[in-house]
Amino acid sequence: MDFRPPLARVRGLGSAKAGSHHWWLQRVTAVALIPLTFWLIVLLDLSFNAPYQETVAWLASPFNAACIVFWILAVFYHAALGLQVVIEDYVSSEWWKIVAIWGANLGFVFLGLAALIAVFRIIVAG
Repeated sequence: MDFRPPLARVRGLGSAKAGSHHWWLQRVTAVALIPLTFWLIVLLDLSFNAPYQETVAWLASPFNAACIVFWILAVFYHAALGLQVVIEDYVSSEWWKIVAIWGANLGFVFLGLAALIAVFRIIVAG
């Protein structure tokens, strides 16, 4: 049963059926970040308290490096999704909304790439 008025049905107003996908991706990345943050905490602890070579040796382990890379990917994607929701909710002008979302996404892509390049340079350079 459809509760929309006839004019709204004709104009196609109503749910775009895309919000649930966005919502699920946000929840999946949030849940993925819970265990992955353990590796970030260990990395930060090593970087503050252990010698550089020990930290690099820990990060050079394929499993530890993969966990840090997955954390970087998940955290920047999660942040981009969250900021997109904030922009969509609080920016009223459609043009500024589009520009802000594109700018935020581009910024997160560059930050994520910089973080990944830094991790790979540390692993390769030793």
